[in-house]
Amino acid sequence: MENNKSNTHDRELIVSRTLDAPVDLVWEAWSNPAHICNWWGPEGFTCTISKMDLQPGGDWLLVLHGPDGTDFDNVSVFREVIPFKKIVYEHTSYPHILATITFEEQGDKTYLHWHMLFDSNEEFIKVVKTYGADKGQKENVIKLNNYLLNLKR
Repeated sequence: MENNKSNTHDRELIVSRTLDAPVDLVWEAWSNPAHICNWWGPEGFTCTISKMDLQPGGDWLLVLHGPDGTDFDNVSVFREVIPFKKIVYEHTSYPHILATITFEEQGDKTYLHWHMLFDSNEEFIKVVKTYGADKGQKENVIKLNNYLLNLKR
């Protein structure tokens, strides 16, 4: 019997959802810094982007502002960008993550698959327990879908 689990399954955070918007609108919400801070982050968080160079090797500097006033600096580098299909970025500040987001056109909807790979199972568990990353990531995608619905109006 074949084992279908990847050898990294114990350090992956995956969120998938069919979004209620066409792929061009989803891409716009992901690739335009003017849109991102309208939906990025868990509930109660806001963000500021000082740089977003969406091309391989380009820097992405984002600060998440927590509801308690704590700021979380996020430094990433884009590794792969295929318009309307895929974004891969390496989160180089703590915690180190390789994130791959794919966009699959489904008529007037888009299937989003967001895969985050942590360096180790210990880091994955620490980030999930300390920061609630699993819950926050699900909230992030829900906020994205709600934002897209408002854009379509």
